[in-house]
Amino acid sequence: MQPSSIAQVRPAEFDAWRAGSGAAQPVVLDVRETWETQTAAVRPLGFSVVAIPMNEIPARLAELDPDAPIACLCHHGARSQRVAAFLAQNGFEKVVNIAGGIDAWALEQDASVPRY
Repeated sequence: MQPSSIAQVRPAEFDAWRAGSGAAQPVVLDVRETWETQTAAVRPLGFSVVAIPMNEIPARLAELDPDAPIACLCHHGARSQRVAAFLAQNGFEKVVNIAGGIDAWALEQDASVPRY
């Protein structure tokens, strides 16, 4: 699966995606570094947040449920796009990328999230 085939969800569309993701609670997989998640983070409202830095994803793949809807998040969307493609290649079928990352999240979804 090529990275371009990963669905893109803008933060402004996230609530609609979450509502249509089925019975399982969606997961926002934050793949930023620890200092980044300490600087700015999404508040879990109707979804859970799992923070695993991108470089640790292969070793920690078992921590993720392949049946859960997962929306990957980073600063601007590039790292999360690569992680989403990796997850799809490893049998995760309900994976999307949050286009624009936490920066767009702050602009479109939650103005209380600091931009950096």
